[in-house]
Amino acid sequence: MQAESIALIDEYYAAFNRGDWAGMLALLDERVVHDINQGGCEQGRAKFEAFLAHMARCYRERLEDIVVMATPDGSRAAAEFTVHGTYLADDAGLPKARGQRYVLPAGAFFVIRDGRIARVTNYYNLEDWKRQVGA
Repeated sequence: MQAESIALIDEYYAAFNRGDWAGMLALLDERVVHDINQGGCEQGRAKFEAFLAHMARCYRERLEDIVVMATPDGSRAAAEFTVHGTYLADDAGLPKARGQRYVLPAGAFFVIRDGRIARVTNYYNLEDWKRQVGA
């Protein structure tokens, strides 16, 4: 189970790096819970799809140095990675976008159920990001 969960998260991030939103969504439980970094909590694949569309409009990101870990039973996993991004368009409540580049350490926590991702909780240091984009 541990190896399957690690492979699932690896595929999730491979799809992200390809910009393959449909591929990412296919790995999620229909009722996926998404804890947004320093933000709210949304539920459902449709909400996650809308979040991905918003992110693609405002940011271009590639994840590198990805390390995935999972519990022996495969029910939970975590990933640590480095985000290399460009701020493309203004995002509500954040500084103006001018094509600023940023590099951030980040992480995510997952609940895995029946071979699908049932919860995604992302974390990065928002204050560090703001400093990098000139807030």
